[in-house]
Amino acid sequence: MNTKSKLKVAAYCRVSTDKDDQTNSLISQRKYFADYITHHDDWTLMDVYYDEGISGTQTKKRAGFNAMIEDARRGEIDLILTKEVCRFARNTVDLLDSARTLKELNVEVRFEKDNISTFDNDGELMLSLLASFAQAEAESLSENVKWGKRKQMQEGIYHHFARCYGYEWQG
Repeated sequence: MNTKSKLKVAAYCRVSTDKDDQTNSLISQRKYFADYITHHDDWTLMDVYYDEGISGTQTKKRAGFNAMIEDARRGEIDLILTKEVCRFARNTVDLLDSARTLKELNVEVRFEKDNISTFDNDGELMLSLLASFAQAEAESLSENVKWGKRKQMQEGIYHHFARCYGYEWQG
């Protein structure tokens, strides 16, 4: 009889909007990881944690992410799989703090698309680099959206569905 215990494996998925295409992506990611984990005989699926419609720039507002960290603290997880660094976090400090916390708890995080493991010797260096790129991309996107909205307002263009109280439409 094999006395080796199975690895307790979880996954984390996130999409930043709740639009239909993002919702479909989230459903696909969750199904992929659940199937992937259950097809390993030496792994036990603990959970597929997820956050929908939540930015990756802050971990404090992400209920699924925080539940995963708490379960790891309780010893319920040995390995966390995630699609890529930017799905885990788009903030360099949050990413490294979370990865270090999990590593101290002896929980490995594997970033599938980026081919990085927090247990690799160069894992933290690679995470730092990719997290910096992800954070810069998020900041750039935010600035582009703000610029576009300012430009539209300057040109008198209003594209929101909610009523703009205190103004009359003169279209």
